[in-house]
Amino acid sequence: MAQTLYKNFNLFDGNKTKIQKNAWFIVDNESGKIIKLGFNDAPKTENTVDLKNKYVMPGLVNAHTHIMMDPISNKLEYLSEAEVTFTALNNLKDLLKAGVTYVRDCGCAFDVDIKLRRLQEAGQLGGTEIMPSGRPMSITGGHGDFTEGLDGETTWGNLVDSPDEMRKAVRREFKLGAKNIKVMATGGVMSATDQIDDTELTVEEIKTAVEEAHSKHMTVAAHAEGANGIHNAIVAGVDSVEHGSYITDEDINLMLEKGTYLTPTLIAAYTIPEYGQGKLPQYMLDKANSFIKEFYARIGAAAKAGVKLTFGTDAGTPFNGFKDATKEFELMNQVGVTNEQALKASLNSAELMGIDDEYGTIKEGKFADFLVLDSDPVADVKAIQQVDKSVYKKGVKEF
Repeated sequence: MAQTLYKNFNLFDGNKTKIQKNAWFIVDNESGKIIKLGFNDAPKTENTVDLKNKYVMPGLVNAHTHIMMDPISNKLEYLSEAEVTFTALNNLKDLLKAGVTYVRDCGCAFDVDIKLRRLQEAGQLGGTEIMPSGRPMSITGGHGDFTEGLDGETTWGNLVDSPDEMRKAVRREFKLGAKNIKVMATGGVMSATDQIDDTELTVEEIKTAVEEAHSKHMTVAAHAEGANGIHNAIVAGVDSVEHGSYITDEDINLMLEKGTYLTPTLIAAYTIPEYGQGKLPQYMLDKANSFIKEFYARIGAAAKAGVKLTFGTDAGTPFNGFKDATKEFELMNQVGVTNEQALKASLNSAELMGIDDEYGTIKEGKFADFLVLDSDPVADVKAIQQVDKSVYKKGVKEF
């Protein structure tokens, strides 16, 4: 059984928020899993990699991306399936180079994320692994009603306007192979037809999605920015609230009570006013500028209260590049998220996605998805932004 020993490094294992010195582990080359982990004197192995006292941490698990989107062109409508697939494959490469080794994609036209995941499961596509959601659930005219196809023959999301339509759409995504269901509970920045705080799906519609998804081992993520839509999503029993821009103190307490995860995606709000002036439609700039301060303050309040935060970036939204995913940790710090909470967010993503038995930490029996950094991420989360860091996926060096 071919094995590789990695030795002489400082370990942040993804769980204990401290650096463990002079660490080593052995990877089974066939399975890509860590079979032995220890400290100080390492055993002798035929294949040995000396990491020269650098810092090792787990590969990142990003719970919110849109691999179909080009953050530079910002083209959202009349995309063909070929264009979506081409863009997705390029974005997956950028994610891996950034250190993101697993993603939950939160809405993809033509169910391309599901189709790419099928190729991964068949061993035909490597790189960053995908937990797919397929096409999201949106009301007619809501945050998901974008026209797609060269002839405008379809929409980005499944348009559902009743509990029965929701039930059928969830079952359709289940049949295709979705592992998560994305529901659009409110309006959003990128949709021209609504406002951020518009309440879109009803409690009953979201409850139906949750009931169907949970009965089939799927999770539910709710795009929810306005306070009323956030409340509806939490009451309906979603697993995670995405963005949470106007979350109230009452709903922070309700999330704590129910164990609901919060994926802030701070970078998605940051990039629009930072880089979009003169390049984006005015409605996007107006929306982003109208809520960003309150958004940051409310995420800080949720973090202080102890809500379980996940790592997610909404990558693909305007100027929110896949290669820039690690900027999210720095922004979390800036709004009041502690270093410990920020570093634990990637593990929380793995737990939310139900993959933490094999991903999210460096531990015996888990896949050897790991990053090698020059600086200590526990001392400063900006260390993860290192451009030329080494990235290993299942024990194989990818970058």
